[in-house]
Amino acid sequence: MKNIIYVLLIIFSIMSCTSNKSLVQDHKKDISNSKPSDTIHIKNEELEYEVIIIDGGYTSWLNSVAQPRGYYSENFLESRNRIFVAEWNNRFLQPQRYNSNLYEMQINYNPSIHYGYEVNYLIYNYLIYFQIKNKQQLAGFVPRP
Repeated sequence: MKNIIYVLLIIFSIMSCTSNKSLVQDHKKDISNSKPSDTIHIKNEELEYEVIIIDGGYTSWLNSVAQPRGYYSENFLESRNRIFVAEWNNRFLQPQRYNSNLYEMQINYNPSIHYGYEVNYLIYNYLIYFQIKNKQQLAGFVPRP
């Protein structure tokens, strides 16, 4: 449970850093797995964001259960991320109603920023993984990989 909290803290603090730079189509991303079963690291220096997902089991779930890259369109991933993040933030703002150990920090996901396919893919799949693992439902539909 603590892993989820640390992951989300890192993800959301990094995603809250935004830039007024224009989107560059051919931006460089450094994606590496420093520990194959624990950590996913995504970095884009041009847009000044960095996402680190640290959750035991997520990487193996991503590689074995989640749909492969390219299965979903980027528009689909962005729209689902907006829905999931809105509900996540709603639950974060109501700690008396929802488990505050699950929703410890607010997500600052800005739909006007183009994070790119890989970032949206990993965030979408992490939120699906989170819902399945913790038996939560962040939208009006059952989460499926």
